[in-house]
Amino acid sequence: MSNKRKELFRDPKRGKLAGVCAGLSDYFNIELWLVRIICISAILLVGPFIVVLYVACWFILDCKPQDFDAVKPSQEAAQHEERVSVKFKVWQKGEPPRQALYELKDRFTRLDSRIQKLETYVTSPEYTVSREIDRL
Repeated sequence: MSNKRKELFRDPKRGKLAGVCAGLSDYFNIELWLVRIICISAILLVGPFIVVLYVACWFILDCKPQDFDAVKPSQEAAQHEERVSVKFKVWQKGEPPRQALYELKDRFTRLDSRIQKLETYVTSPEYTVSREIDRL
């Protein structure tokens, strides 16, 4: 579990206009396309109030910092970096279960390959000679 506090930012890099919808998508953990559809539907239904609200959010919300998603070295970076987020509902962010399964299978295949190479080296005469030289 992450102890990171959720904060609402604009994300202009992922956004089309100002990044307000992208920021809301990150904050509520909803797919970006769905937030955009909701925003456009609200503009069509409610009209100028939503446009004013969007512009207000544009000016009020800070841009997402460059290092906001960066993992601190003191934390277990490998664990956080290798995490696969699977979505259980259509509107949630993350990968579909089948795609996540393929990605995990690929990761385990790469790990297995690395372990086999390590075992090959450890059981080789080169490792034994190197270890004996280090003991001297």
